[in-house]
Amino acid sequence: MSIKPAAVIPWTIVALLFLATSLSFLDRQVLSFAILQIKNDIPVTDVGYSRINAAFIIGYAIMFSLGGIIIDKYGTRWGLGLSVLLWSLASGFHSLANRPLHFGIFRFFLGVGEGGAFPGAIKSVMEWIPEKKRAMATGIAIGGAAIGAVVAPLLCLWMLDSAGWRAIFIFTATIGIGWTIIWFLLTGKRNSAFKITGGNPETPGKNAKRAFSLSAVFRNRKVWVFVTMRVLFDPILYFLMFWTPKFLNEYRGMSPGSVTSYLWIPYLFLGVSNILGGFVSDKILTKTMNLNIARKSIMGVAAAITLSVLSIPFIPSAFLVIAVISLFFFAHGLWITNYVTSIGDIFGNTGTSTIVGISGTAGAISGTACSLIIGQVVTHLSYTPLWWWAGLMYPISFILMIIFIPIIKRN
Repeated sequence: MSIKPAAVIPWTIVALLFLATSLSFLDRQVLSFAILQIKNDIPVTDVGYSRINAAFIIGYAIMFSLGGIIIDKYGTRWGLGLSVLLWSLASGFHSLANRPLHFGIFRFFLGVGEGGAFPGAIKSVMEWIPEKKRAMATGIAIGGAAIGAVVAPLLCLWMLDSAGWRAIFIFTATIGIGWTIIWFLLTGKRNSAFKITGGNPETPGKNAKRAFSLSAVFRNRKVWVFVTMRVLFDPILYFLMFWTPKFLNEYRGMSPGSVTSYLWIPYLFLGVSNILGGFVSDKILTKTMNLNIARKSIMGVAAAITLSVLSIPFIPSAFLVIAVISLFFFAHGLWITNYVTSIGDIFGNTGTSTIVGISGTAGAISGTACSLIIGQVVTHLSYTPLWWWAGLMYPISFILMIIFIPIIKRN
């Protein structure tokens, strides 16, 4: 029995989205490993390296919102396709760099391109996947980021020894360009007939999507609830990503080599829970036919699990701390999949990409501001208040959601 194209193409699109988000995290992490070898060829000071990273963050923060708006207005085919092409070309140009300024320029355009990755991936799920399978598809799509974080150190260590740092950037760029070609082929006019709008097949000549209005997005109270939630919980993940290694080394006596050896574990938990959170949510939706229960039940469980980091000040073992951090990353995966799926559930094809982008930019700005405060707290107090903060933000965000978005339903 032959398989109809309509049954195959949407999940092929999801597989491509998984690969795209994997590439986004892989490409952004390559420099952090390659810099050790780059410094032997090109004089890059610590100050210069911090500026190179800042260039990426600036481009990424700007395009997270702007990219979401562009994708909502002009569609995912061109919006996401050109985003991946831009960051792949920028990654490839890293191989030609001969001074820190070159890295800064190419890093900025890498950030600009990657800013459209997650808004485009989530919007694509809204377009291609029926409502009852949407959470799992979202989990797969964004779960690629965690897998990219796991693969990056392994790939870089192998290629740095065998081919050198310039070859790594050429390799990742080649994969991205190949991805772009496949994307445009699969999302062409012929296959666009298989798109889904509101859970119903969309015929080629029919467009059920309402006109996009940026002013309407900004006037909607629910938008600002999602933005506020992201401002509260996003800095926690940045804190765990950037400060856990230092905490383990200085306060739990773990050697730098051991810290590096175990860093991949939380990201593996994150990738698994991205998919699992979507799968279970969809199962609950199928059984109850209630979006509110399906999304919020998983988010509530996730918020409860994040309370586990409150125990870290009392845990003397470094390995047990890693176990708790891994559990937290698992909870974040459950949470973020249903958070972004809820945005799609409420706003559909008319504003999902924009709202994901705006909230992501707000979270990045909040994370940057909190990073400055974290340094002062660690220096003058201790890590203990930070673990309290980390343990409470997800439950507080969930309470805000319950109060101000009591029912998840199409806007």
